[in-house]
Amino acid sequence: MIILKVLFKINCFFKLLFLKLVYGRKLSYGKKFTFRKHFSLIIDGPDAKVNIGNNVFFNNFCTVAAMDSITIGDNTIFGENVKIYDHNHQFKNASIPIKNQGYSSERIIIGENCWIASNVVILKGVTIGNHSVVGAGNIVYKDVPENSVLLSVQEHILKSSVQ
Repeated sequence: MIILKVLFKINCFFKLLFLKLVYGRKLSYGKKFTFRKHFSLIIDGPDAKVNIGNNVFFNNFCTVAAMDSITIGDNTIFGENVKIYDHNHQFKNASIPIKNQGYSSERIIIGENCWIASNVVILKGVTIGNHSVVGAGNIVYKDVPENSVLLSVQEHILKSSVQ
């Protein structure tokens, strides 16, 4: 188990070194920023930037993709497969392929001491307040106030009759 922890820390160190070399001043992160397997960070755009606070943790298969700005506060943790996108494809003309119509983007701010559970998608323009929890499987497209818990209410089929 100790060997795995050491390998985990070595992997984080070299990936962070690589990301810092690739993105330079577009990426800033605090102490004890860690992530597990298949963490993906994309910063694309002349003014795009990502700021990650101290003691932030990303679980397996998380993606952070910025064309504008993404800020993550201290002591925030992310479950598996969380996706954070500060941009979206534009769709204004049906005769032009969507991929050729560009993007719209707005900054994302995730506060301090937040827990973003597994399989959450956070979309452009969102602010998640400090000390908030976003439950598993949510698509966050509106602001979440401080000290809040966002849960997904789903209808479950408890009984179904098939004829």
